[in-house]
Amino acid sequence: MSSTEKTEKPTAQKKRDARREGRIPRTPDLGSWGGLLAATTLLPMVARNTMDTSQRLMLQATSMVRDPDPQRALALLGQGGIDIAIVVAPLAGALLLVGVGAAASQGGLNFATKLLRPDFKRINPLSGLKKTFGPSAWWEGAKATVKTAVLASVLYFSLRTLFPALLTGGATSLANIIELVSGEVLTVVRTAALAGLVMAAFDYAVARRRVGRQLRMTKQEVKDEHKRQEGDPMLRMAIRNRQMEMSRRRMMADLAKADVVLVNPTHVAVALRYDPGRGAPRVVAKGAGAVAAKIREVAAEHRIPMVRDVALARALHKSCELGDEIPAELYTAVARVLAFVLTLKARGSAAGLHRSPLQSAA
Repeated sequence: MSSTEKTEKPTAQKKRDARREGRIPRTPDLGSWGGLLAATTLLPMVARNTMDTSQRLMLQATSMVRDPDPQRALALLGQGGIDIAIVVAPLAGALLLVGVGAAASQGGLNFATKLLRPDFKRINPLSGLKKTFGPSAWWEGAKATVKTAVLASVLYFSLRTLFPALLTGGATSLANIIELVSGEVLTVVRTAALAGLVMAAFDYAVARRRVGRQLRMTKQEVKDEHKRQEGDPMLRMAIRNRQMEMSRRRMMADLAKADVVLVNPTHVAVALRYDPGRGAPRVVAKGAGAVAAKIREVAAEHRIPMVRDVALARALHKSCELGDEIPAELYTAVARVLAFVLTLKARGSAAGLHRSPLQSAA
């Protein structure tokens, strides 16, 4: 497999860049056919309300002709505008909701600001020829053909049932004929809209697949993007090492304030400080191996007493982090060690390494 083959799915950053560039799967047919279906559903109600409102306004206008009054005429004109707006509002609102819903269902309301910038590639004749004779042009032509065929079929079957009713309806009133024709026309348009929605859904699936293939990435592109987002691994390691070094320096600075250092005796070291105003003793330094050796070295320089207690040192090193209070189950053991250190300080022989009083008692 070639390293230049785009076999990887697009990353989140790649998708965000594509949205900014306006490269998202869309089909305008979804909003168009959905709006048409909504219109055919609401149009009978809007037509009835329009007729009722118009009839009422005509009666009021006729009465005003007999008794003209400029103020009443202006009031009637304003009221008529409000009534017409109320009648049309459901249809306009439904079309707006359908348009927004169609856009939201196809990736949300996206403002591709990059498309506003001038780009000479868009007026390149070669790019235009590719669009004219490329796969997308063939697909658009196929869609137009299918639309025409579907609409023609719907119109044919509808008219085939409508013509016999018209030819045999000589005794039918004009109002009934108009109602029959209008109902059949709405049925034709509604059926065409439903068929259009099915085609629009299929068109969206094709557009989604096409855009997905365009956004696919090579393995190297994925690696490069991860590197740009996360930074160079060597740089990250250097930053981590630098942070660890700074943390170690702060720990060694805090070690000078420790009351005692519990050792293992060479593998583990844990420094404790007891401040009665802050509760239980806290861990101010801890480490294993080379860090433990450095803690013992600094403790010796500052004449901090070191107490050898293998079990207690291991337990504190395992259960505590820097700045933590010691666990409640270790209160008694640590209290004995601190009392032992106070005794050593009272004798003036606290510095150096000492055997734990717990082990001595054992």
